[in-house]
Amino acid sequence: MTRTLYGLCGEDRERPFSPHVWKIVMALAHKGLDCRFVPLAFTEIPKVEGGATKMVPYLVDGERAVVDSFAIARHLDAAYPDRPTLFAGEGGQATARFVEAFSQTVLHPAIVRIILVDIHDRLAPEDRAYFRKSREAAFGKTLEEVVAAAPAERAAFADKLLPLRYMLKKQPFIGGETPLFADYIVFGALQWARIMSPQPLLEPGDAVSEWFERCLDLHDGLGRAIAPAGLSEAA
Repeated sequence: MTRTLYGLCGEDRERPFSPHVWKIVMALAHKGLDCRFVPLAFTEIPKVEGGATKMVPYLVDGERAVVDSFAIARHLDAAYPDRPTLFAGEGGQATARFVEAFSQTVLHPAIVRIILVDIHDRLAPEDRAYFRKSREAAFGKTLEEVVAAAPAERAAFADKLLPLRYMLKKQPFIGGETPLFADYIVFGALQWARIMSPQPLLEPGDAVSEWFERCLDLHDGLGRAIAPAGLSEAA
């Protein structure tokens, strides 16, 4: 069976960065499933599979096509029940929904206000105009005006991680002794920042930082296959 995952990239097509796509990259590895990855610029997404989707991740798994990271994770658990679970049952799926809500309403808004210009600067030229126009319309101000508050956002970011930090002092992963899709949800958000911006968000030695390092090491260091933004630029 042929699987294809479409995901977002910037000008460097070897550096996929979407937090939602990274959830599925990790989920596929968790399941031990091979997949062909197709990198796309923002403006290329509407051309996928004859206009089949307006967003990524978009997974084509044999005859089945699935869009939206949570829907893809549910599909993988249902289609491959003999492989390691992503949810560990209905309760784990419900918990992952809560983690998703936390990530998308607390972490993503804070991160984007820190790295917005970094994202723009790493896009292909044809995508920069689209990104600037769409994001400035969403925020009601220029990209530069948004990130003017980045120092305050960075200073406040550690507090946003307090519930996660408290929990990770008691167990190594959000999923318990081993990771589940809930881990990949938060990992995706932090990996997005790691790949697109040299601005550090986590303090060394912090429980969340140690958890993130463990996640980077998962699946033969899959998360480390893409170097951090600052390191990759210095190389």
